[in-house]
Order: sequence, then C-alpha cells, then structure tokens
Amino acid sequence: MEFLRSATGMATSSLLPPLCPNAYRTSLPFPMASTLSVARLRRRTFRGRVVAGPIRVVASSSVTTRDQGGGRTADFGRSETSADSLRGVHEFERELQELFDEVKDMIAVGKHEDAVSLLQANFEAVKGEIDSGSRSIEEAAVLDVVALGYMRIGDFKMVETILEMMDEVVGRIYADGSLLGSVLMHMGSMYSSLGKFEKSTVMYRRSISITEQLYGETSTFLVMPLLGMAKALGSIQRTAKATGIYCRAINILELSRGPESEDLVVPLSGLGNLLIMEGKVDEAESPFVRILSIYKTLYGDKDGRVGMALSSLAHVKCAKGDVNEAINLYKKALQIIKDSNSMALDDPMMEKMRIDLAELLHVTGRGNEGRQLLEECLLISEKSKGKDHPDSVRHLLNLATSYSRSKNFVEAERLLRTGLDKMMRTLRPDDPSISFPMLHLAVTLYCLKRDEEAEELAKDALLIREEAFGEDSLPVGEALDCLISIQTRMGKDDDKLLALLQRVLKIQEKEIGCESEEVTVTLKKIVFYMEKLGKKDEKVQLQKRLSVLKMKYKQMIHY
Repeated sequence: MEFLRSATGMATSSLLPPLCPNAYRTSLPFPMASTLSVARLRRRTFRGRVVAGPIRVVASSSVTTRDQGGGRTADFGRSETSADSLRGVHEFERELQELFDEVKDMIAVGKHEDAVSLLQANFEAVKGEIDSGSRSIEEAAVLDVVALGYMRIGDFKMVETILEMMDEVVGRIYADGSLLGSVLMHMGSMYSSLGKFEKSTVMYRRSISITEQLYGETSTFLVMPLLGMAKALGSIQRTAKATGIYCRAINILELSRGPESEDLVVPLSGLGNLLIMEGKVDEAESPFVRILSIYKTLYGDKDGRVGMALSSLAHVKCAKGDVNEAINLYKKALQIIKDSNSMALDDPMMEKMRIDLAELLHVTGRGNEGRQLLEECLLISEKSKGKDHPDSVRHLLNLATSYSRSKNFVEAERLLRTGLDKMMRTLRPDDPSISFPMLHLAVTLYCLKRDEEAEELAKDALLIREEAFGEDSLPVGEALDCLISIQTRMGKDDDKLLALLQRVLKIQEKEIGCESEEVTVTLKKIVFYMEKLGKKDEKVQLQKRLSVLKMKYKQMIHY
C-alpha cells in the first residue's frame, strides 16, 4: 500500500518537486506592443467604469533590428504618428493589467463573487462587440485576461467557453504582432490546463512562429512558448519532439545567458522529468546533476535550492534502482533545507520529501526509521493546523499503513479510528474524503478477522463513493474489491459475489484497459466462481482470454 501525499486521500505518484524560479513569470506577460499602431478608439467596460478601448491595431513594418537572445528590446523606427499610437497601446495594456491585478486581489482576499461580477461585466462587453461583427486583437486580449481570471477562480467550464470564442477571433487575425503572440501563448497554457493538448500545441506553434518573425530564432522571448509546447507534447506522448524543444530552449538560454544561468533550471528540470517518463533514467540523471551544479555555483552548498536539487536527484536514483543512494540524498536534502530555513517545516514540498523518504525506508526494511518521519509529519501538521484539522488524517493513515506492514493491526486500528472520528466531526457524513479512512479501517478489521464490522464499513464506503464518483468509477471498484474479499471469507452467496466481480471487471476495463494486470487478476477470480457455479459455457471464453493475458503477466501472477 502506498503512502498518501494529498489531502484527497488518494495516493499520488512520486513526482519531482518543482524547480521553477520565477525566471519567466510576469504579473500578466503582455510584451510591450512596440510593433502596433492605433487606428481608432472605441469604449469598453474594464473596472466597472467606461474607459477608452478597444484599440484596433495592425502590425507595423518599422522593425529594423532583432533581439538576438540577450533579452533587449529591439530598435524600432517610429514616426510621430506611431509614437502617439504607442501611447494609446500602452494605455490599453495598462488597463488590462489593472483589470487582471484587481481580479487577483479580489480572489486573494476571498471576494470571489466580486471577481466573477467584474469578469462577467467585461466578458459581456466584449461579447457584445464580437456579436456586432468586430474581430480584432483587442477583443482577443480582453477575453484573454477574463479567461485567465476564471482560471484563477477555477471555473474551467467558463474558461472553455471563452477559449472557443477567442479561437474564432484569433483565427481571423493575420497581423503577426507581439500582443497576438502573447495571447496565443496564454491560450496554449489554458488549453493544456484543460487537458486539450493537441489544441494547446497549435496555439504554441503559432505563438512561436510570430515570435521568431519578430525577434529571431535565438531570442529569449521564445523560451516561454517553447517550454509550454514541450510540456504539452510530452503530455500526449510525443516525447521525441518534446525532448528536441526542451534542448532548443536550453541552447537559447546558454547562448544568451551562459551555461551557469539559473534560468536553465526550468527547461533542464522539464527535460529530466520527460526522460524519466520515457524510462530513460540514465539520461535523466544528467539534467538534474547540472541543476545541482548551477545552484551550488550560484548559492553555495548549504542553500535551500541545493536541497531541492538533491531531492530531485534522489528521485532519479530511486528510478535507477539505487535506493540506498536515494535515501542518503533525501536525508541530505531535508537537512540542508531545514538548516537554511529556506522553507517552512509544514511546506507541502518538505512534507512530500519526508513521505517519499519514509516509503523508501520501509521498502528497504527500515520501517522504524520511516515511521519516525511519518510521526514527524503528523506532529508538524497538528502544530501548524491544529489537532482536529482534517489534514492530519492522511498522516494518521500513513502511520496506520506503516503499522499494518509490521503486522501491528491493533495500533493501525486505533490510528484509523482516530482519523475517521476527526473527519466525521468536521465534514459532512457523505463527504467522499471520509471513505478513505473508512475503507482502510475495513481492511484492518479484516486482517483482525472481525469480518462483520469490516463488511459494514466497506458497504458504507461503497455507498459514499458511488454517490460521489459514480457507479463505474475506479474508487468504487476499489471499494467493491475490498467488499468481495470480506464477503468471500464470510461465505456469502457465490452468485452475488460473481455479480460483484463482473462489475469490478467492467470498471477496470473502462478505466485501466482490457489488458491491464488488474483485469487479469479479476478474470482469474471470475473463472474460479464460474467453475464453482457450473457455468462452463461462459467460463470457456473467459478462460481463453485469461490464457492470453497469463502469458503477458506470467511473471506477475501467482497461483
């Protein structure tokens, strides 16, 4: 059983901690629109009042030099008219920035309704102009800010609606200006957040093309869209192309800022993660070793960033199978971060490192050391959030898992009941989070041979999950599997158990795949019950399918 790392109660994968300095972040990254000239002004609602806008802009042909990668602004030839136009453009961008900042501030202080009202007012204003036939960069830019605001609020359905509208607008804009490139880059990022990676790559590709035309193929302005493009491609398993794009971003930064620049950390980390995902762990080690070297050179051996880099390198060592080296690196990382005071003890990244290290210690038979780390996580959580905070429950579950591994089911039961009691006192009875300690407790009681109690808890967890996640969801399949094990030992009706197993199989085929190892194990159980119930005709077809899968997983299935 894997230790829990998230507040949902679900076990999360051991992802690398982000090594992402704010090298490429701005409050709202609209570049200076120095290639735009104003044609005319209309009126637009931004901050609950009417201000000048939108401005209709066209690409200027006055670019005389290009940014060659040093991050300097290009030299543009301008007439007196273009200078006046530029002032109008800057005013427009200033108002966009003010709108975005105001929405951020409202969300930060919990005024979500006010933020939504402000965003909706601007959305309706732009929609009215689009409905009247206007299709220009100004509509796209305002919609961009509104969509980014809804992203912060978490209204992804509204974001999707706005992106569809933006897609139509930018599809009719052919003047390649820097503002358009920035809008397209934001669209690529938002499409990625929605899981629409193919669409994301289309937006990033066009943004990159515009930036290359404006500033050249080695400009640092390309780094942001290149990194976004690489991440999106990696998400759809186009890893070879993603690797090439990460390497291009690295080369651009090396050319402009040198091989020891901290800005290299982001693309190097992205490249390393991608190589791990491909299973190329030997190649993945090099980017993380280089990140460690950069941080040591810039900040010294005792800086907290060095600790984070060591943690990432530990993850690579673990993937390579060098568990003892990974343990040593994790310990060193935690000590450096703690001594440097660079991160709060209750920071989620610190917590994740402790849990990852605890899991490795358990794997290598050093359960007592691992349990000490899990107890430390619990104490820190209780100190920072209070003993009754639901967040402490996952640490109680982790400790219970540790004790279960050591066959100390009595202590595991005590911890699980404590956690379940906390959740029952602070959450609704049907909150899906409650089902996780509930199901863990059912398993523990099963191990203690208290089957009637275990069955009741498993049934309660199943009902909660069916309501929360849907009857054909993986969490429901997990609860069913637990219930089947309990009822099998209780000698429940074989026909009913077979029906439950068939339901589990359906869920697994849908959610995991028809040839997954989990499906193979469930098929084996179904064949057993069909044989027991004399359903020979139905058994034959499943047995043929099982035979094929057994060949695939013959090293994994134990009879």
